[in-house]
Amino acid sequence: MSATRRAAVLGSPIAHSLSPQLHNAAYRALGLDDWSYDRFEIDEAALPGFLAQLGPEWAGLSLTMPLKRAVIPLLDEITDTAASVEAVNTVVFRPDGRKVGDNTDIPGLLAALHERGVEKTDSAAILGAGATASSALAALARICVGEVTVYVRSERRADEMRQWGERLGVQVRPADWADAVRAFDAPLVISTTPAGGTDELAGQVPAQVGTLFDVLYEPWPTPLAAAWQERGGQVLSGLDLLVHQAVFQFRQFTGDPRSPLASMREAARLG
Repeated sequence: MSATRRAAVLGSPIAHSLSPQLHNAAYRALGLDDWSYDRFEIDEAALPGFLAQLGPEWAGLSLTMPLKRAVIPLLDEITDTAASVEAVNTVVFRPDGRKVGDNTDIPGLLAALHERGVEKTDSAAILGAGATASSALAALARICVGEVTVYVRSERRADEMRQWGERLGVQVRPADWADAVRAFDAPLVISTTPAGGTDELAGQVPAQVGTLFDVLYEPWPTPLAAAWQERGGQVLSGLDLLVHQAVFQFRQFTGDPRSPLASMREAARLG
């Protein structure tokens, strides 16, 4: 019997995505036998046509790059959370046909940190200034009482992060990437760089460190995360973010208030 409710992840490239494993594991664990979750290779050009042909069986979509901003003009509404960073990673189809965009990366970051006991921090540092850095800033706006130092490679990126800080109500101090090792003095460090971006810093991790949230998960551990763990510091990975933001998506898609965190985490571990 075919599934009566559908969801999927869209992006390009998409073959590496673990989202189908996570969501389908959640459906199985919680007895939602009439639900299925797939993946589709979709770029910006194909997105409008894909959305237009979806039927009433569709409940929601997860979006990865390069669609998080491209989707916004195609939606009926976006939440304040998504608007705050101009990025949508979740689309929910309402019963009345409206398409509503949200961003679960921000609450996912916060939930992952809270799970590890990080509920407030006096200061923080961000490595990198890409799309994930703005979500990290939005999360820090809710838990950081002091300054956030953002280590960037160009003045253009520095200006962008200043503007994000003003928009999100965060005190941001851009700093040159050449001084990135100073980030390790902060009680909370969020690394948002692509794979290999922090490898040069791994040999400079000091003896005393706080919490590192490295948003990568493949390959894992990164050299930086491995060095951090060797110093006894607390480390969170991109899988922590992935599973927590997926829990928020699951609840929005299905309307089921239960948490499939344990089953999603096991599915992520098995990969």
